[in-house]
Order: sequence, then C-alpha cells, then structure tokens
Amino acid sequence: MEELLNPASDPIFIDQVVQAAFNTQGPQQKQAMSILAQFQELPDSWQKVPMILENSVSQNSKYIALQIMDKLITTKWKALPETQRSEFHRRLYRQNERDEAQMVKDKAFVNKMNLILVQILKQEWPHNWPGFIPEIIASSRTSLSLCENNMVILKLLSEEIFDYSAEQMTQAKTKALKNQMCNEFADVFQLCNEILEKATKPSLITATLGTLLRFLNWIPLGYIFETSLIDHLINRYLEERQYRNITLRCLAEIGCIKDAGPEYDSKFVLLLTMVMSSVNRILPPNTDLKEMWDSQPQYEQEFVMALAVFLCSFLFKNGRLLEIPQHHELLVNVHMYLVKISQVDDRELFKVCLEYWSKLVKELYDEQQSIPTDMGPLMGIGLNLVGVAVGAGSTSSHFGGGGVGSEAQGRKLLYRDVCSNLRLVFIEKMVKPEEVLVVENDEGEVVREFLKETDTIVLYKAMREVLVYLTHLDVPDTEEIMLNKLARQVDGSEWSWNNCNTLCWAIGSISGAMNEESEKRFLVTVIKDLLGLTELKRGKDNKAIVASDIMYIVGQYPRFLKAHWKFLKTVVNKLFEFMHETHEGVQDMACDTFIKIAQKCRRHFITQQPGEQEPSVDEIVRNLDKITEDLSPQQIHTFYEAVGHMIAAQPNRPVQERLIAGLMRAPNAVWDRLMQQSAASVDVLANPDNIKLLSNVLKCNVSACMSIGSFFQPQIVRIYMDMLGLYKAVSGIISETVAAEGIIATKTPKVRGLRTIKKEILKLLKYTLLPPLLEAVLGDYNRNIPAARDAEVLNVVSTIVIRLGPLLTGKVAAILELVFEPTLTMINQDFSEFPEHRVGFFKLLRAIDASCFTGQPFVILINSACSNRKRNHKLIRKFYCGLNRCTNLSTMTALLALEPSRFKLMMDSVIWAIKHITRDIADTGLAILLELFTNISTHTDPPTAAAFFQQYYLGILQDIFFVLTDTDHKSGFKGQSQVLARMWGLVESSSIAGPLFNPAEHDATMDNGRFLKEYTFNLLSTAFPHVQPLIIQQFITGCCETYSDAARFKSNLRDFLISLREYSGTSDGQHHDLFQEDKEALAAAKAQEQAAIPGMIKPSEIKDEDEEIL
Repeated sequence: MEELLNPASDPIFIDQVVQAAFNTQGPQQKQAMSILAQFQELPDSWQKVPMILENSVSQNSKYIALQIMDKLITTKWKALPETQRSEFHRRLYRQNERDEAQMVKDKAFVNKMNLILVQILKQEWPHNWPGFIPEIIASSRTSLSLCENNMVILKLLSEEIFDYSAEQMTQAKTKALKNQMCNEFADVFQLCNEILEKATKPSLITATLGTLLRFLNWIPLGYIFETSLIDHLINRYLEERQYRNITLRCLAEIGCIKDAGPEYDSKFVLLLTMVMSSVNRILPPNTDLKEMWDSQPQYEQEFVMALAVFLCSFLFKNGRLLEIPQHHELLVNVHMYLVKISQVDDRELFKVCLEYWSKLVKELYDEQQSIPTDMGPLMGIGLNLVGVAVGAGSTSSHFGGGGVGSEAQGRKLLYRDVCSNLRLVFIEKMVKPEEVLVVENDEGEVVREFLKETDTIVLYKAMREVLVYLTHLDVPDTEEIMLNKLARQVDGSEWSWNNCNTLCWAIGSISGAMNEESEKRFLVTVIKDLLGLTELKRGKDNKAIVASDIMYIVGQYPRFLKAHWKFLKTVVNKLFEFMHETHEGVQDMACDTFIKIAQKCRRHFITQQPGEQEPSVDEIVRNLDKITEDLSPQQIHTFYEAVGHMIAAQPNRPVQERLIAGLMRAPNAVWDRLMQQSAASVDVLANPDNIKLLSNVLKCNVSACMSIGSFFQPQIVRIYMDMLGLYKAVSGIISETVAAEGIIATKTPKVRGLRTIKKEILKLLKYTLLPPLLEAVLGDYNRNIPAARDAEVLNVVSTIVIRLGPLLTGKVAAILELVFEPTLTMINQDFSEFPEHRVGFFKLLRAIDASCFTGQPFVILINSACSNRKRNHKLIRKFYCGLNRCTNLSTMTALLALEPSRFKLMMDSVIWAIKHITRDIADTGLAILLELFTNISTHTDPPTAAAFFQQYYLGILQDIFFVLTDTDHKSGFKGQSQVLARMWGLVESSSIAGPLFNPAEHDATMDNGRFLKEYTFNLLSTAFPHVQPLIIQQFITGCCETYSDAARFKSNLRDFLISLREYSGTSDGQHHDLFQEDKEALAAAKAQEQAAIPGMIKPSEIKDEDEEIL
C-alpha cells in the first residue's frame, strides 16, 4: 500500500496489482482487490492519477484512476489550489490526443474521460479555463478523430448546461454558463457548418449531427434560418439512409423552436414543405405503414419514429400556420401521414402521436365551447361561407372572416376528415380499461387477468380523453363508425376477439359524451347486437369475450340504465346468467359490474317498478342462494355488498330490517348451527372446515355491513354476544398454540385461519359499539404476545373514537392504558417493523386528538400518560403527532402548563415525526411546527414565548437543516421550506422578544438577526466544510431577503441544496423532488378543468344523488 502512494513509484507496479486483481484467482486476487479498494479510499490517492493516466499500459489501471478522479471532482475539487486544478484539467485533456485506431480501441476509456472533462468544465469554465472553446476548435482542425471526439465533448457540455441544469446547478451558475456558451458559439457553429459542408467521414458527420441536435434548442435563430444549415440538413443528409434519422431529429428540434417571432412564419412553412417533399419520396403517401411495419428492419422503424416526432413537434408549435387556404393541401398531407403512423401496431410510436392528437382535439373542443349560444341560427350560414372561401382559395382570412364562431366552425370543418379517420384509429386501437378482467393472453387464450398493467391504464385514460373530445366534436360520425364496426362483428366480416374488445372498450369509454336521447338510441342498438352476438357465437372463449364486453359497457352507462328500468332488469338478469358461467374471469366481472350498477341505481331496485309485482331487491334476496350457487366465497362477499347498497337506500325501517334478515338468512343458519355445536363441545374450532365456514359467515356480515352501514345494527345485535364469545375463544386458542409451539405457530394454516376470524369480527365492530367491547377486545390485545396482536384493533378503536367524539373522553385513559404499552414495545425499536400496527397507532392518536380533547382535559390525559409510562417517551412522541389540530388559545395555554420535562417530551415527539421516513408522518410533524410557531408567537405572552424560543429555536433549526440535506426526506421539501421561512421571518420581523443566545457570552451589540446569521453560517460551515464560505453567505443573505416570498425562498433553498450536492459528491438527480409541488399543482389544475367536460370523468368516479344513503 505504501508503495502505491510513493510519488516515485513505478506505474508498472500499479499495473501488476491491477493485473492480479482482474486476471488471477484465489488468495492473490483477494489481496490485490483489497489493496486497490484501500488505495481508492485513501484521501491522497488522487495525486497518482496523472502518473497512471500518462504512463500505465493497462486500461483497467487507467479506468480506476478515472474513478478516483470522478470522486475528487465531486468532493474536493474546489478545495484544490487553482494552479493544481489547472494542471489537472490540461493533462486530462491531452489524454484525448491519440490516433484514430487508439480512439476506437479505447472507446470506453475515452467516453469516461469525456464525462469527467465535462464535470471539470462545469467547475472551471469560463473563469479558470477561458481558452477552452478556442482550444477545442483549434485542436479539431488537427485531426479528424480528435475533431469527432471534440464534438462529443461539446454535446455533453451542452446537455449539462441546457438540458440537465435545472436540478443540478444553481440558477446563477446555469445563467452564467449559458451566457458564456452563447457568447462563444460563433466559432463552434462555424466548425459544425464546415463539417456538414465538406466532411466525408461518416462517423464524424454522425457525431456532428448528434452535437448539433443538442445545440438547436438554444442557439440564436439567426444561426438556423439565416445560414445554409437547413439546406445542408435537407439537401445533403435527409435522403441519405445512414444520416436521415438523426437529420430528421435535428429538423424536429428546429420545427418546434420556441419564442420565434412572426417574421419566421414563412421560413417554418418552407421548412415543412421541403421536408415533406423528401418524405414523400422516401415514404410515398400510399404506403401501408401498418401492414409493412413488422417486416421492416429496425433502422426503417426508427425513421418512422423520427418522422412522427418531427410532425408532432412541428404541429405542436406551428400547426396554425398551415390553416390558411394556400397551405391546406400541405396540412392534409401532414395529418394523413400522422394518421397512418398512428395505425401502426407499436405502443411507443402511438404514444408520440397521441400527445399531439390530444392537443388538437382539445383545442377544437374548447373553441366549440367558446361559441356564443345565441349564434345558433347563424352558424349554418357561417359554415356555407367557410366552404365557399376554402373552395375559392380565398386568402383574406383563415376561415372567411365570420368572427369567433365562424373561425371555430371553420377549423372544425378543416379537420373534419382528419378527425373522422382519427376516430376509426382510436376505436380500433383502444386499450383495455382496468375494469375488464377477461383478456386474450400472448398465447391466444382467453383468461382472467390478475395483474394490472400500469402503462396500459395510463394509456387508456389518455385515449379515452381524446375519444371523448372526438365524440363531442361529431356525435353522428362517432356513432356511425362504431355501429358500422359492430355490424361487421355481427356479420363476421371483421370478427376477432381483439376487434370486438377494442370496439366495446371504445364504446364504454365515451359514456356521458352524448346527450341522453342520442345515448339511448345508440346504446339500445349496441346491447341488442351484442346480446345477439352472444347467442350467435359458439364456444366458451367466444362467449366469454362477448360477455365481458357487455358487462363492461353496461357498467359504464348508469344514466341510461336509470332511465330504462326494463333494460336495467334485462341487464341484471344477464349478469346473473354470467354468474353461472365458469369460464375464467367471467364471474368476477359479473360481480364487479353488478356492484357498480347497485351503487349507481340502488333506488330503482327498492322501488316497485311499473308492471312488476314487487321491488326487484325482494326477488334478488329471495333467489339469492340460487343466483350465487356457482360463485366462489370472495365473489359471494361482493354480491352481499352489492345487495347491501340497495338495502341501504330503503327508507322504510321495518322493510329494511326484513330485507337484512332475508339477505343474512343463509349465513345466520350456518352461524346458529356452529354456535350450537360450540356450546356442546369446544372442539368445533379444531376442525379446519368449521374455521373456514365461520370466516366466510363473518365476511358475509362484513361485506353487507360495509354497504348498509349503521342500519345493519339488528343483525349485529343478533350475533353480537356469540361473536364476542367466539373472539375470546379464538384468542385463547391462538395464545395457547403460540405458547406451546413458539412464534412459528402464527404462520400455520390453523392459526392464520383463527386470526382471520378475529379480524373479521373486529371489522364488524367498526360500525357498532356496545359496552362489552373494550374489555373483550382491548384486554385481549393487551395480554397477547406481539406477533399475535391484530392491527385491526387499533383501526376499530380509531373508528369508535371518531364516531363518539367527546362522549368517549372519560374512557380514553383506559384505552391508552390498554393499547399504548403493548403497541409501543412493538414499534419503538425502528421505523419498519409491524407497519400495519404503526399506521393504526398513528390513526388512533390523531383520532383521539381531533375528536376528544380541547384545553385542560388534554393536559390531564398527557400528565396521566406520562406518570404511568415515564420511561416510554417515544409513546408520548407518537401521541403528539396529532397536535397540529390543537390551534386554539386555551389548548396552547394548557400545553404550556405542562411541567418542563413533559413539554420537552412533546417537542421531542414533533422532531421525531419530521425525521420519520414515512412521508405522511413527516408532513404531520412539519405541520405541527408551523402551527406551534404561530400559536407561540401570537397566542402567548411575550415572556413565555421568549422562553420557548430560547430553549427550542436553535435545536429545531438544526433538525430542519438535517432533514433538508438528507435524501430520505426530500419529499418533504415543501413543508421544510415553509418551516424554515417561518423561523427566519420570526427573527427578521422581531417577533421574538427575548434573545436566542446567552447574553453573557456575546457583546452588547448582538441581536437575534445577527446571531442567527452567524449561527447558521457556523452550523453549515461545520457540516459541509468543502463548501465555499461565499456560497453559504449568499444562501443566508437570500433567506433574510426572501422569507416573506414563498416562491423566492424555495428557489434560494433549491440553489443551496444543489450547491451542497456539487460539493458533497451526491449522485445526480438527488433533488428531483424539489419541483414536486409545481408538478402536483399542474395535475390538480388539469383535473379541475376536465371535471367540467361531459364524459371526461368516468361514471364510477362521479358522486350522484342516487349514491346517498337515506
């Protein structure tokens, strides 16, 4: 090891160690690997890097040297003297001066060297390496291979500055590098232009085009439109097979350039005209892309992808330029190419097109909605004028000068054929909704789907959105296309599982987009044809496909079903038929569709409809055993929940109780029989079959109770005492079994079955409360061993607390006594064990805090808990995770009345919460701090507030900086920023009356503002010694200036955290969550906008009056 660090050591020795590490085995290899690992960790190992790079003959040795160099740049670079840094980067750059054969041979090494060189440039250029651009230009003219590699370096540098800088560099640094790059770009562009004009070496041309691709989104427009660049790209390279893909990508970047003024409009149109002229020769308009796709080599497929990117990019930015009459032919040509590309069976290719189609149809829809409603009689005239104007080639305006409404109708007319073709494409390519469970697998078999494909669900939502817009734009055309496709399914000319599925998925996706009359006419035809198709087709697979499609469609149209009782009854009876169909997945879909209909149409089942002898729910309850005889237990539970939704809507209590009794008739019969047997012999629970029966009976009760709610009480009363007795008996058997066989017994089928019985009983207790509950359930929880305790107990008690609220205050001390101690011993060792108990515990604490306490009773509770469990301070910490609800003055006064040791435990709990790696717990802690600072500073007297801040302010400040700089807590950036800004504001606004420091240790001129700056500077300098003092000082100054502006404060904080990453060596992308709040705000705005569009929200996601329980 000492030999490796000797400045005079021979590089041959290093090569020998590396050779032994990579090419030997046994003890010799192990020793060599150990030496190399220790060498790389030594703080001065970087000093050997230049010698290794220049003298070593082993590529492995050089690669290790580069790894050491990489670590140096990210951790210590700024700490090196400027002369040493300068020497380093110059010696590294000279490593690229090698002949072409060596470049090819050492490609991996050269690529790594380029990456490291760019990282150095980000630190050194332009201030400490001002001649970099002239040097790289000059060296490029000395060697083609060096020129090619320099292109790679320039590309990487451009990416770092213009593409990846937002989350890796501070705003000031990014701005400086961008300005410098723009200022020196003339020479770089001249070099690129010379290469494109004169070069013949393919790899150099390709590298230059790749570099140019990264330049085009930021270089001044003059370099693009006022030079020969576009001519070179189109005339020299676009139709050359080996260059056309990368060339088309470059043209796509040009086509979507932002901030180009109207003076460039004609140049953009000319660009598109020239490109499409070449595309028409490469790929004639009559080419059937869908048919030829699979037979094409990868390079040709990549060209189609590049073409899609070009067309969508151009149309996104400049599509409006093509809407004047003289460019209509070009517009149609472009869009028809895009339609053909969209037909190709390639998901990634389709996603590229989908983004543009979504934008186009949304614009057309929004324009239609903006037409004044009183223009109806005039719109026909407007349309006629548009037709004349377009036909005559008028250039006076885009759409004949008919005003806002005329222009909107003109655009709709202009894109009419495109939209019609697009409807067909989307209908034929519709992907599977998440409600569909019966699918065709890769082997062509019809099976039940068990795993949801997230990508497919996202794609379905995007396609559904486009199809809803397209339907709004032209309902008759949408209806005609779908019905024609359906007719071809019925006559067999286009029959296939895939065709039938995609058509029905598309039909289901436009629910709500038509008016009620159109929807009625359309849906009656669809269901009639599909029911006929079910009878027509032979074979279980065919019938399963059609059945799943029918069930999906009827589940999407509750509005239609509500308005047509006979049709609703027919559909439900068909679902009952499907419940006897044993083909995989059909019964699941039938049950899922039935519960969806029951939720949306519940009142229709409890009302006696015209022509009926009784309400439909009576018939269902009476025939329940027959309907469910072929269903699995899980499916039966779903059925019980569905019927429960209907019963819950019955306003007549006696009738409701009769229906509940009828619904639970079969489960109660089994229950009574087993309870009678258990009274005669305790061996009933020794039989596994009996355990399963009890479990299923309880699950039926739970399913019905979930949907019926509090009206289920008569059934609970009927079985309650037996249920508590069963609970105690089961718990005793579990404890005895575990005591005899050890913890492993909790994993056996018998004990797991018994625990299921306990869990189902506990779920039932969520909805009702009778006096024996606390003793039976909580006492059992307290006595059991940790592995046998059920987290459901905590959920049950939380529900009880929320329901009863202040009425339960007198019982809370007993509840805490029984559950806190045993739960604490389970979860206070780490942050991961017993996750269900952990969540249930916090849920209970928040429920108690929110529902039971204000003012003094809250303090009495905490004092009691502290006195009984002083050693369990983590228990108190967790309890206060609900304190953010305590905001009134009396509560704050009561909290401050706690004795100091207990108040400190409360504060410790808040700090513990913000350090928790679970996001919701950490966010709760941050919310508490914000409320606490507000309450202390505004709701307490100045001496009390001063004492609080003097004791806790600095400690909290340290902890906030801890979580801000810890990668496990980056999701809490928003709350952390708010707390830090609030703390800074308290000091800068002089809201803290007393000193935060000890006056005896400072001079008389010290104040809180100056002390906070000095304290923060020392804190951060100590924690991050490699960060320049100026960076820290700038951050502190920024905090002082921006604490009252949340956006600016977060920006200042982001910059500082990125600076820390640059100096600490944290991996790239660490701070990608710093912009999460902005992303969430955009998503929320989009959701709100879509909620106003008919059909855009799925029926199952809309809450309507029929879902309200009377």
